Amino acid sequence: MTIPLSFFPHGWQHYLLGGLLIGAGAALLFVMTGRIGGMSTVFSSTWSYLVQRSFFQQRRFVDSRGWRLVYALGLILGALVWWLGFAGGKPEATAVPVWQLLVGGFFVGYGARLGNGCTSGHGICGLGSLQLPSLLAVLTFMATAFLTANLIAQVMP
Repeated sequence: MTIPLSFFPHGWQHYLLGGLLIGAGAALLFVMTGRIGGMSTVFSSTWSYLVQRSFFQQRRFVDSRGWRLVYALGLILGALVWWLGFAGGKPEATAVPVWQLLVGGFFVGYGARLGNGCTSGHGICGLGSLQLPSLLAVLTFMATAFLTANLIAQVMP
């Protein structure tokens, strides 16, 4: 089966490089520190600075928030380096209305809490450490994405 070139109008190499770098970063974090770098936990541990509710004050959030902030900063700086170096610093645009982005973000955040982790945490770190719950989560994410994409393709021209 040949993949249509329209799936990768700007080439596929940067996707491969990005995936290899993300996988190497997650593996390096685990090998060097024994820590798993999921982003939904970064979100919760950061809120532990501001919100005194018992959920955010759990030991796992409070004890890990320092290194998790550094981890998140590295992800942001890495994206900035890519944007300036490979994307030419050109702003990206989308035709999706802001309200749809906000609603989508709410559902993604809620799903990450409900699923005990985000897609990147389960897909990269969880599968990489052979966690069965992460395999089930990723299969659920993928099935839902395929179903949603096909439903939207039927509704929208």
